Amino acid sequence: MAIHKGSEGLVKVGANTVAEVRSYSIDETADTVESTSMGDSAKTFESSLTSFSGSVECFWDETDTTGQVAMSIGSSITLNLYPEGADSGDTYYSGSAIITGKTVSGSHDGLVEASISFQGSGALTITTV
Repeated sequence: MAIHKGSEGLVKVGANTVAEVRSYSIDETADTVESTSMGDSAKTFESSLTSFSGSVECFWDETDTTGQVAMSIGSSITLNLYPEGADSGDTYYSGSAIITGKTVSGSHDGLVEASISFQGSGALTITTV
């Protein structure tokens, strides 16, 4: 059984590593369509279209032009999420995504943080480095 620490992961926009990532999440879903026929005693369903979405949480870094800054609202990017790192043989998720939201927040006793949300466009692939 493989166990991985969150600190092993990284996020890339294309080939560029996003700076100061604290966490990320990715949600995959599949639509269903009902296939129940007259005379059936229970509803039945078939799998339909799939999609993915998620977010990236970072310490805000305005100098990260190829990472955080490249993830501007409305931009289309190639997003690569590496849960176990980017060494040869490591598994990662890849797909085209549209940046749908960006929140920058700070407090008097903390660091300035950014939360960037995305919506996948097309299929999410799972492959190895």
